[in-house]
Amino acid sequence: MARYACSPQGSRGRRFEEAESAFRSPFQRDRDRIIHAGAFRRLKHKTQVFIEHEGDYFRTRLTHSIEVAQVARTIARALGLNEDLAEAVALAHDLGHTPFGHTGEDALNALMAPYGGFDHNAQALKIVTSLERNYAGFDGLNLTWETLEGIAKHNGPVKGDLPFALAEYNAGHDLELGTHASGEAQVAAVSDDVAYNNHDLADGLRAGLFSDDEAAELPIIGAAFAAVDRLYPDLETKRRRAEALRRVFGVMVSDVITEAEMRLAEADVADVAALRNFGQPVVQFSKALFADLKEIRAFLFSRMYRAPAVVEMRKEVTKVIEELFPTYMAHPEMLPAEWKDDVAAAQDETARARLVADYIAGMTDRFALMQHGQIFGTEAKGLDPAQTFK
Repeated sequence: MARYACSPQGSRGRRFEEAESAFRSPFQRDRDRIIHAGAFRRLKHKTQVFIEHEGDYFRTRLTHSIEVAQVARTIARALGLNEDLAEAVALAHDLGHTPFGHTGEDALNALMAPYGGFDHNAQALKIVTSLERNYAGFDGLNLTWETLEGIAKHNGPVKGDLPFALAEYNAGHDLELGTHASGEAQVAAVSDDVAYNNHDLADGLRAGLFSDDEAAELPIIGAAFAAVDRLYPDLETKRRRAEALRRVFGVMVSDVITEAEMRLAEADVADVAALRNFGQPVVQFSKALFADLKEIRAFLFSRMYRAPAVVEMRKEVTKVIEELFPTYMAHPEMLPAEWKDDVAAAQDETARARLVADYIAGMTDRFALMQHGQIFGTEAKGLDPAQTFK
């Protein structure tokens, strides 16, 4: 590994002391604990862009996380970083997402405004340090400091008013939130961008929200389609699209590796501590490719994320969250037995609200819809799995 990589032997360890494994590194154990966590399994039925039941071919948070982890391993290996740590952070980065993706998060954040707000990154940290309760000696997964750091600040330093869940944990276990994260966490962050840029294009095309010809007018994508047409004239639509998007994927990964190699050479950091304190991320897209991706994202925003059918769906699922939250606040007896004890012990309304938010945030799309239907006696308008997208 490179001198600026996180070494398992140099790990700062776990908050609660444990015997080391005879055959797995600390970061491998972190990865395995994340994979076996209930919150990770529930990502299978949580929205990426389309509501989970709108079609089996669309990405969910689980398939997205797996794709991010695959990209992270590739980039980490090319840069001489620790693949296991990059993979662990990648697999954990979306654990804190609510049902219905960012729409659900926005709704829950608004409802939680009087109680400290809601942030999915902070919620991911809360899940792995508190809400998963399967071990005899501690709450959470007792992950290494390096993995927790990566979850907390893979998108960069966290400053100013901290989300309450992050501030609460950091007060007892300092994750040095003011610095950049390790190179491995930076890899996980950029791998997230690579994965969603690529698969959102694929899902948008499959949903018929825009055509191949329209996508081919965009930077990177047009060149990819042209390359496929030169090599494989008259290729059927499905294969032509897949071949083009594979090339788009490759362009993004290659660009990150090339740019990071150049930045790391220029920075000449001696170790991971120097990389954390370098003052800027070193694993990122080149300026030229980033500009192209901004154009692609603007296209996806207008044609996919704000497509009429998607906007209508967002209105309906927002209503689900907006109605479940006050119902559970007013009637905590409706919560499952394992949650009632915590609610009964809540010292004030803020503590109760945060417990209710934890419960709702942990729901899958389908469970939230089912609970809403049972409580209010109706199916949410527009949420028929047989309609909208195939």
